[in-house]
Amino acid sequence: MSTNITSQAQLEQFAAELEGSKLLAIDTEFMREKSYYAQLCLLQMNNGTTSALVDPFAVQDLSPLIPILTDSNCVKVFHAGSQDIGILYHETGVVPAPVFDTQIAASLLGYPLQVGYGPLVRSVCDVRLAKADSFTDWSRRPLTNFQMKYALEDVVYLPQLYDYLNDQLQKKGRFAWCERDFAELSNPANYVNEPRDMWQRVKRVSSLSRGQLAIAREVAAWRETQAMDRDMPRKWVLADEAVVEIARKAPKTRERLLEVRGLANRLTSRDVNQILEAVRKGKETPQSQWPHLARSPKGEAETDGAVDLLASLVEVRAKQNDVAAPLLATHADLSKIARGHRQGIPVLEGWRYEMVGKELIDLLEGRLAIYLNRGHIEVTERNR
Repeated sequence: MSTNITSQAQLEQFAAELEGSKLLAIDTEFMREKSYYAQLCLLQMNNGTTSALVDPFAVQDLSPLIPILTDSNCVKVFHAGSQDIGILYHETGVVPAPVFDTQIAASLLGYPLQVGYGPLVRSVCDVRLAKADSFTDWSRRPLTNFQMKYALEDVVYLPQLYDYLNDQLQKKGRFAWCERDFAELSNPANYVNEPRDMWQRVKRVSSLSRGQLAIAREVAAWRETQAMDRDMPRKWVLADEAVVEIARKAPKTRERLLEVRGLANRLTSRDVNQILEAVRKGKETPQSQWPHLARSPKGEAETDGAVDLLASLVEVRAKQNDVAAPLLATHADLSKIARGHRQGIPVLEGWRYEMVGKELIDLLEGRLAIYLNRGHIEVTERNR
């Protein structure tokens, strides 16, 4: 059974009906091309008995869903759910918990790391879903019958995927492997951008000196705050290229600032004054507090060779355990390990450490050898 929810009263009634559910499949349709925060256009839910499409343009407040979103006895099921969870956090102020992500679960059972919902449904449920237009404008009303059918399908099969994947994880003794990743999805810190950290996302910021990075940090923080306040994409406030050029020029006057390409007709007097203040603050930052950008090891022959060796070992263990290799360790993880880092790297913690992390350290420190045997990669302890 399915229902379309187009009023606050209907949402409150549906939320009451969800009470006591052991599972709730959730998906969203959204747009963010013209805003800082994703614009929720449709919310789909299914508790295994009833499916619902919630129209957020017709419903004033999603808070009636907070009890079920935070019910510790109800598993919230998503597929690649980080964006959906972030949207729900912004809309309701709570992060759904506990959660089960079918994409993460599938990657621990031999599926590709980022297996799509459609291929997974086809594999597990033997159902071929219709392909949707990737440029659908979900903000337009009324929604077509095809749009509503497509949106419902995104949650109709999630309970079945959950049952199958959870059963397989339990049989293989791998459910505990997922728990940390699932818990991380419910960490509110993942869905809040800290303005003073956003300089690290600026394109070509690596071309700046550390002193210039201090300016870029302040300018990027100003940009982020403005984008939040105005609810517009950060690049509409100030392009990445402008942030870098401002940091490089370190202008002291309005005239000098407006020499930066593209700014002359875009900034208000208030913007100009605030950017100049950000530049001043960055320039006055003590050298001991200048930000540091980790440089890529690319081009360092010894490091590149070590990463290649480590990657070979990860591939071997991933294949043996029927796990997607990037889920065990990313290239960035291996680069950090090759350069001597040991803290805060997922592959050196928990089940990943037991499966391959310890061996990665042993390989780097000469206690393991890796070689080809008739075309197959072999790993063995070294005789000393």
